[in-house]
Amino acid sequence: MEKLLGLPPLASVHGAEIDYLIGLVHWLMLLLAVGWGIYFIYALFRFRAPRQPKADYQGVKSHFSTYIEVGVAIFEVVLLVGFALPIWGTVRNDLPSEDEATVVRVVAEQFAWNIHYPGADGIFGKTRLELVDAELNPIGLDRDDPYGADDITTINQLHLPVNKPVLIQLSSKDVIHSFALPVMRVKQDAIPGMEIPVWFEPNEIGNWEIACAQLCGLGHYRMRGFLNIETQAEYDAWLASEAEYLGDEDDYWF
Repeated sequence: MEKLLGLPPLASVHGAEIDYLIGLVHWLMLLLAVGWGIYFIYALFRFRAPRQPKADYQGVKSHFSTYIEVGVAIFEVVLLVGFALPIWGTVRNDLPSEDEATVVRVVAEQFAWNIHYPGADGIFGKTRLELVDAELNPIGLDRDDPYGADDITTINQLHLPVNKPVLIQLSSKDVIHSFALPVMRVKQDAIPGMEIPVWFEPNEIGNWEIACAQLCGLGHYRMRGFLNIETQAEYDAWLASEAEYLGDEDDYWF
């Protein structure tokens, strides 16, 4: 489907449903474009000046166009109620359990994606505004907090295991950004003052980009991150290698 419609590669479980819905919408638009195009050409010839020297003020008496409009409306309702709303409900409401998912915090800022992993204890350490440092501690993580000592942070580098649900807690430090993973069919605004859950399940190994889909300032063009989907063993090895840097404060901020 993605090749036919020119979509990005698909690498998530729920993405197939979204692509299917996009396909249905495109078929509807194609039928409407062809149908109205044919009618337009017919009207040009049927009601041309030599054939209609006098205006007809009664107009068309047939209700055929009304039937077509009702049919299109019904088709759109079916798309909305039968496909779009169920997909939306699954993506927004059927969040995976934190015990079964890889839980990550993503904090957007002008112009970077700050990634925060809870570490070996599985609990995020506290963050404090007064600890925020643009270079050394962009999210203000409190390393003196018992749960924050083993936390791992990166900038623009999101590593995740394949075939396991991912639960991202999305927020923003400054303005509205939009967290976009095209290959996962994920796009969600990051809004200041809110922490918004986003979840998906990657089913393909690979390396792709994280984009900001909301104009967020003059440096918007360079707000580019990298999504790395790995095997569970590769992901665990990466976490272990990152944990080795926690003893040196100058090393564990990337």
